[in-house]
Amino acid sequence: MVEKLDVSAVASELQVSLGLFVRGLRQAPVQGELTLPEVSALSRLERAGPGTTSDLARAEQITPQAMGVTLAGLERRGLVERRPDPADGRRVVMSVSKAGRRALRNRRSARAEQLATALVAGGFTRADLETLMAAAPLIQRLGESL
Repeated sequence: MVEKLDVSAVASELQVSLGLFVRGLRQAPVQGELTLPEVSALSRLERAGPGTTSDLARAEQITPQAMGVTLAGLERRGLVERRPDPADGRRVVMSVSKAGRRALRNRRSARAEQLATALVAGGFTRADLETLMAAAPLIQRLGESL
């Protein structure tokens, strides 16, 4: 008979290992001009579509003022575009521009190269790599359900 998995133990192990992974990614320098808050705002706009400063601030759990500063910097560099809200012309919505999408692609490519280098340097076996590849969709699904 198969033992029942302790979901709390799985959650605890994932919290530790994914926390270490995320910290490592954040601390590894990436060429480019995007700050972490800028990447976060651009990524959210790319995933969720156009949004107001308040909506983005709420989603990122920061103040609207802080999000406004981030978006202003992105807008000055042409990475986001400002438009009237089609549902309420008094409001303004922000969306990712073509240049913003390109900046995100470039950053993701640089991160993928860093990860590939770490996989080689870490001595991961073919079986390890296959396990990581199989786990990736599960980790994504877990992230989407949070």
